[in-house]
Amino acid sequence: MKMSGEAETLSNGSQKSDLSVALDDCMAALDLFLHNDFEEALSRLRCRTKDSMYHALTYATILEMRAMMTFDPEDILAAGNTMKDAQAVCQRHCKCSSVTSSFNSMGNKNYTEEELHAEVCYAECLLQRAALTFLQDENMISFIKGGIKVRNSYQTYKELHTVLQSAGYVQGDSHSHFEGGVKLGVGAFNLMLSMLPTRILRLLEFVGFSGNKEFGLQQLQEGSSTHTFRAFLCNMLLLCYHTFMSFILGTGEGDVEDAEKLLQPYLKQYPKGAIFLFFAGRIEEIKGNLDAAIGRFEECCEAQQHWKQFHHMCYWELMWCFTYKRHWKMAYFYADLLSKENAWSKATYAYMKGAYLSMLSREECTPFGESEVALFRQVPGLKQKIAGKSLPTEKFAIRKARRYLAENPLPLPAPALEMMYIWNGYTVIGKHRDLTEGMLKTLDEVQKKLEQNPKTEFSIDDQCLVSLLKGLCLKHLGHKEEAEHYFTLVVCNETQIKYDHYLVPNALLEHGLLCLEQGRNEEAVRLLEAAKQNYKNYSMESRTHFRIQAALHKAQATEENGDHCVPSSP
Repeated sequence: MKMSGEAETLSNGSQKSDLSVALDDCMAALDLFLHNDFEEALSRLRCRTKDSMYHALTYATILEMRAMMTFDPEDILAAGNTMKDAQAVCQRHCKCSSVTSSFNSMGNKNYTEEELHAEVCYAECLLQRAALTFLQDENMISFIKGGIKVRNSYQTYKELHTVLQSAGYVQGDSHSHFEGGVKLGVGAFNLMLSMLPTRILRLLEFVGFSGNKEFGLQQLQEGSSTHTFRAFLCNMLLLCYHTFMSFILGTGEGDVEDAEKLLQPYLKQYPKGAIFLFFAGRIEEIKGNLDAAIGRFEECCEAQQHWKQFHHMCYWELMWCFTYKRHWKMAYFYADLLSKENAWSKATYAYMKGAYLSMLSREECTPFGESEVALFRQVPGLKQKIAGKSLPTEKFAIRKARRYLAENPLPLPAPALEMMYIWNGYTVIGKHRDLTEGMLKTLDEVQKKLEQNPKTEFSIDDQCLVSLLKGLCLKHLGHKEEAEHYFTLVVCNETQIKYDHYLVPNALLEHGLLCLEQGRNEEAVRLLEAAKQNYKNYSMESRTHFRIQAALHKAQATEENGDHCVPSSP
């Protein structure tokens, strides 16, 4: 490996610049990483993280990817600190003045190629640190704080994008890598900002932010189609958007075909690459092909043993695959593995274990040596804070588990199916009639039990939860009027709901999405606006607002395309 200050002589006698040598070395390290040689990749980079901005950035990026995949608080902290160090290295190579002001006056004679790369690397460090903040907390205030904090990054990317398009720009030897860096940042910001709820976006627009989803996707697509340092990151961001963000923070309509096209060349090049096997599993899962998904996740676990944390993200998805199949014992098995091996949220894992046991008979629970009541009682004591913040899912689990703190607890009606809604799982089972019918059958049994039991202070809340979930199943089965009846039922009981206030805005959201499917756009927008404007301080509020925003974007798109006159067939 060449050390700082050395240049590499090519076969034709000319010399490669330090920048080109560093980029080649970092791409070789990335290749090792994608072949599951994680420690080898880090070791190759480590010796130059103090002097080379690309080595520092690549090293920090690999640690950030690990944090993104594992949600482990220690990984998140380590990635944040390393990214901060990388930022300092980039800053030493920066001119640290406005790029465009210098550029416009003198062309890029005033900026060396290395200085332009330093600007894009510095902006990327800030962007990745912002992504870590988002990973820790979905709270609205964090978005605003984070947004103002990364304004520097956003502005730099905007200016560098202008530089690329200016007449005075002269392409250097490593131009394609620089251009890829700009596309990554401009694409990421546009995509991220386009998903934010309106009230946050208004605040951000006030300080100069704006986002265009289509432009963001296009920039990332262009960045991913080249053989450059950032192609892989552009690809990862697109895969995350289509297979996760559009589900957890959207209406569950990621472009699966696009995701498959993006994944194929990488899967071909790295057939045992853990990251790619994981995404292959996730794609099968969101298509509703659960057995194929389970096979891919198991293959991903077998592919490497060095970073066990990568297994944990597979366990999480396997837990959901078995939940969708209503195989409660297997779902419990993976929740149990996570609770023993992973530190992301012990409270959530204990809650899920209790949730799965609650779906089984007392006899079926005996071999596990645990009871749902004991597990739910553990949940509040397992609460943790990452960077001073509690996880929204954890807060939700703690709030729900409080019912079990009483001497004679009143059981939750269907905690596993409720948490499945929080993670937007009904859009997955909705792809397969048999899975949806199975879930509806379980909900019918839950409702029957509720009707037979004596009335309690929780009865209305429990009935409304079952109504919301039944409405979702019926919608996916094509029984639109019946589904609408159940969504309306939740809203009609609004004043009698004591604890689960999140049910009403979510029932309005689901009713709005149902109206959109039928081409009843005006009604859909009215319901979505009501959900957005009239409710606050309820569980998982940020996530619901993201979904409302995605639904309103969808309504706007159909309006612009003139599709609102064409109802979808039942």
